[in-house]
Amino acid sequence: MLYGISPLISPELLKVLMEMGHGDEIVIGDGNFPAASHAQRLIRCDGHGIPELLDAILRLFPLDPYVEKPVALMQVVPGDTVETPIWNEYLAVIRERAGLEAPFEEVERFAFYERAKKAYAVVATGESALYANVILKKGVVKP
Repeated sequence: MLYGISPLISPELLKVLMEMGHGDEIVIGDGNFPAASHAQRLIRCDGHGIPELLDAILRLFPLDPYVEKPVALMQVVPGDTVETPIWNEYLAVIRERAGLEAPFEEVERFAFYERAKKAYAVVATGESALYANVILKKGVVKP
C-alpha cells in the first residue's frame, strides 16, 4: 500500500499504467467482455465495478488532450434495447478528473474488439452493466 493510491489499483495495474506511453490504450472490460482472449496483457480486477475503477485510474492517468475523443465506448448493437446509464456515471467521473465535457467516441462492437486486441492492456472487471466496456487513450504527464 502507498499513500494517495486507491486500494483498487493493484501493483500489476500500477505497473502497466506506468509503462504505458502517450497514445497507448487500455481497455476496462465489463464482466461479459472476452478479456482473456483479446488481451496482450491481462489484469484481473474481478469484484470491482468500472465507475470506481475508472475514478481511481483517472486520479493517476492523463487522458490524451491531442485527440478529439480520448475515451471509446462500445456502441449498442442496432436493435438492442439496452439502456446505458453507466455512461452517465463515466461522464461524471471524467468531468471531475479530466475536465472533459464530450470525451466519448462510440465504436461498433466488432471494431471495438479489434481495437481491444491492439490495446496495451485489458482490465477484466466484475462490472455487471451491459455495454460498460471503455477504452482510455493515455495522454502526457506534464511537469
